[in-house]
Amino acid sequence: MSVLETSSLTLGYSDTIIIEDLDLKIPTGEITVFVGANGCGKSTLLRSLARLLKPKSGHVLLGGDVVGNLSTKEVAKRLAILPQGPIAPEGLTVLQLVKQGRYPHQSWLKQWSSEDEKIVNQALKATKMEELSNRSVDSLSGGQRQRAWIAMTLAQKTDIILLDEPTTYLDMTHQIEILDLLFELNELENRTVVMVLHDLNLACRYAHHIIAVRDKKVYSQGRPEEVITSDMVRDVFQMNCDIIQDPLFGTPLCIPHGKGRRVSINEEYKEMISLS
Repeated sequence: MSVLETSSLTLGYSDTIIIEDLDLKIPTGEITVFVGANGCGKSTLLRSLARLLKPKSGHVLLGGDVVGNLSTKEVAKRLAILPQGPIAPEGLTVLQLVKQGRYPHQSWLKQWSSEDEKIVNQALKATKMEELSNRSVDSLSGGQRQRAWIAMTLAQKTDIILLDEPTTYLDMTHQIEILDLLFELNELENRTVVMVLHDLNLACRYAHHIIAVRDKKVYSQGRPEEVITSDMVRDVFQMNCDIIQDPLFGTPLCIPHGKGRRVSINEEYKEMISLS
C-alpha cells in the first residue's frame, strides 16, 4: 500500500502561512482524523495531501514519490479525495456520478470494461445506493448524497481515501451511517482513511490515530487516549472540559464545561470523572 507523508511542508495563501515546516507520516491501513479549531489549517493540509494545493516549500510524498511530480491521473489512481460540500452537475444520476470514479483508469487503449462495471456495482452495494442508482444526485437527502459521493471515491479503487468533514450538515443518524461505512471499509479492505472531523467524541470513537493541529504545527498525535486530554482541549480549542471513558466504546469522551442547564450529578458520574 502507498505511504502518505510530508517533508518540511509549508502551506499558505499569499503572505499568510497556515502550516509551517511539517514532517508528518499518515499511518497506513488505519483511520486518521485531523482535529483542531476553525482556521487552524486542517482542510488546507488535507487539500495539500491530495495535490489540490501547491506547497510554498517542502513536499507531499505518496509511496515515496513527490505528489507534485505525478500526473493528475496517476494521483487519482492512488488517492481519492472527497472535498467539503461537493456539487454534482444538475440532473446527473447516482450511477453516472459513481462511474466518474473509474475515469482515471480509462485511456484510448483501455475503454469501459466489465471490470469497471463490477467495481461500480460493488461501490453502489457497499454504500447501499443500488436502489437509488437512477435517481438524480440533486434529488437525494443529505445523507444519501454523501453516500453517493463516497461511492464515487470507492469506485476509484485507491488505497487511500481523504475526506474533508464528511459529516457536516448531516443529522446524527446519517453521521453515524457515514462513519460506520468508512470504518467497515477500513476493517474489511484495509483502506487508509484520513478525515477532518469537528466532533471530538466521534473522532475518538472511529479513529485509530488522531492529529491535533494548532499554531501551524502538529500539537500532538497518537491514539485517541493519548491525544484527547483536558489539557489538549484547553490549549487547542480554548475550552475547559472533563475527559471520561465512553461507557460503550471505552474511548475518551469529552464533556465540555459551559453555562447550560445543570442537574445534580449522580455518584456514578462523579466516580467516572475522578478516575479519568
